[in-house]
Amino acid sequence: MWSVAALYRFQAVSDPEGLAAALRIACDENAICGTLIVAREGINGTIAAAGDVQMENILNLIRVHFDALELKASGAAEKPFQRMKVKVKPEIVTMRTPHIDPTKNVGTYVDAKDWNELIADPDVVIIDTRNSFEFEKGTFERAIDPGTAAFKEFPDFVETALDPKKHKKIAMFCTGGIRCEKASSYMIAKGFEQVYHLKGGILKYLEEVPEDQSKWQGRCFVFDERETLGHGLAE
Repeated sequence: MWSVAALYRFQAVSDPEGLAAALRIACDENAICGTLIVAREGINGTIAAAGDVQMENILNLIRVHFDALELKASGAAEKPFQRMKVKVKPEIVTMRTPHIDPTKNVGTYVDAKDWNELIADPDVVIIDTRNSFEFEKGTFERAIDPGTAAFKEFPDFVETALDPKKHKKIAMFCTGGIRCEKASSYMIAKGFEQVYHLKGGILKYLEEVPEDQSKWQGRCFVFDERETLGHGLAE
């Protein structure tokens, strides 16, 4: 059984190239596979290890540089990635809105156990911030598909489909939470006042909420060879 960790953190990185170089060495030494993206705004990625010790080695190195991590652990029966990639990019999740800073202003986090109550409110507009391909695999009841092929298109959706004067209460979600950090920050900057997002994303919800209480429909697409996960993060 392979250990899999999906992680991210928005936090200033003074030397992305140096951090990436250290991660490449450590991932090679511990036979880690997957992808990590490092930018001046933080770190993002999903990695896998053949053993818990190797995974902890990498996570401990990352924790040296970041004071906290949004982390979701799961398992895979077979190797979920073919190789390891550590990339340095301008953003850890591409939205192309340089004026948005999730370290300073984001929406209200909603824990998985409280999500059902929030989306049961008929006045809440529920938005799936993922792309249409992911939406088709599975989503929450009443969720809106923004019709995007890439996250950088999300601001256009907000500009054309939403109005802060009309849509007073927004609840948004994504796979692990990272896209909602930027999306909620963007919407607050555009004048939306009540913006909520699912802490830990769909993965945390599927991990913590019992299937018989779940409002999730379908499967959750993940970016590795498992393809989708269900309740309990089962392959």
